[in-house]
Amino acid sequence: MPHIIIIGAGITGVTSAYELSLLGFQVTVLDKHLYPAMETSYANGGQLSACNAEVWNQKSTVLKGIKWMSQKNAPLLLNPSFSLHKYSWLMEFLGNIKHYEANTIETVRLALLARKRLFEIADLEKIDFNLEKRGILHFYHNQYDYDVAIRVNDLLNKSGLERYAVSNQEIKNIEPTLTEDYFGGFYCPDDATGDIHKYTIGLAEVCRKKGVKFLFGTEVIGVQHYVKGVDVIYHQSTENMHDEYHNEKISADAILVCGGVGSYQLAEMLGDRVNIYPVKGYSITVNLKDENSIQNAPWVSLLDESAKIVTSRLGKDRFRVAGTAEFNGYNLDIRADRIQPLIDWTNRHFDVCTESVVPWAGLRPMMPNMLPIVRQGNNQRVFYNTGHGHLGWTLSAITAAMISQEISSKFPV
Repeated sequence: MPHIIIIGAGITGVTSAYELSLLGFQVTVLDKHLYPAMETSYANGGQLSACNAEVWNQKSTVLKGIKWMSQKNAPLLLNPSFSLHKYSWLMEFLGNIKHYEANTIETVRLALLARKRLFEIADLEKIDFNLEKRGILHFYHNQYDYDVAIRVNDLLNKSGLERYAVSNQEIKNIEPTLTEDYFGGFYCPDDATGDIHKYTIGLAEVCRKKGVKFLFGTEVIGVQHYVKGVDVIYHQSTENMHDEYHNEKISADAILVCGGVGSYQLAEMLGDRVNIYPVKGYSITVNLKDENSIQNAPWVSLLDESAKIVTSRLGKDRFRVAGTAEFNGYNLDIRADRIQPLIDWTNRHFDVCTESVVPWAGLRPMMPNMLPIVRQGNNQRVFYNTGHGHLGWTLSAITAAMISQEISSKFPV
């Protein structure tokens, strides 16, 4: 049977391994960490959100970004220091403003297919990941933001998404724990939330039982192409250093790159240009330790459009709050001035105790057009499923199915 090597054991890598194993492939997954889902798939906002499929390529986003550059606690921050990678990405981002509507429609289409497939997988494989099918509620604080949102909602509806307007009273009825008043909102009843880390670990265990091999703590340092296959050269990663480096080799029929923000460098190594830029996001996980907090943390997932903050309830005793976008290279520092606004927002909107909070930062692998790369590379034995940006979990189930079908068409089992 054909052997596929997947680079990356985050949500896209593990889901791709699952789909390929269903098609009868031999699959080996390499990852530099010691466990699955240790980077961007570790502690994201938790939303499976077709309703958040609007791409960011808009003049208004650019203008807001310029305005926010002087505010340390702004939802979007751009480090202005020069980097060829960053500025080439930004120029391509601006070039895709004209494709805003078409790319948003395509993203909704993919998200709706992905949502259906992920629910099927979770149900079939009995994965426990704090899934809550209570919808996602967007709310707005003023008339201007709400008027902009009406136009976005019309586009999402046109794309096939069920999402409708709700008044302040209806917002309170949908999620009674909210303590403030709002101008208005939109509700998408069919979206959901869950713990991406638990889901990915659960699915990786399913993959193992189906014969998928995982090589954790390994870093790819080279690839050799042959007429009849490829050799991947790897050695122990810094997390797996016991002795000196030992280069090892594994042979396969093809490679699938699911390397998140590392896909940019991997693609260069493989002779392709995949212009992914890392866009940092932050989250906090509030541990709900007292009965009052358990009762007053929301179960419905929320999105505050002005603050660009999302929430998800992860079981009885955890509440995830995430947001912000930071263009600052591969820096993973957890900055207190970016975490504090998430804590302040939580205290303002809910009667919960934020004494016990776990902060996190992750890098979203963003393409300039905000669409994932799901295709064959220049070499016929190289494939990509990467660049999902802020919708990695939302889109993972369908892009994994798509790339697996493409690989299957080129390398029949």
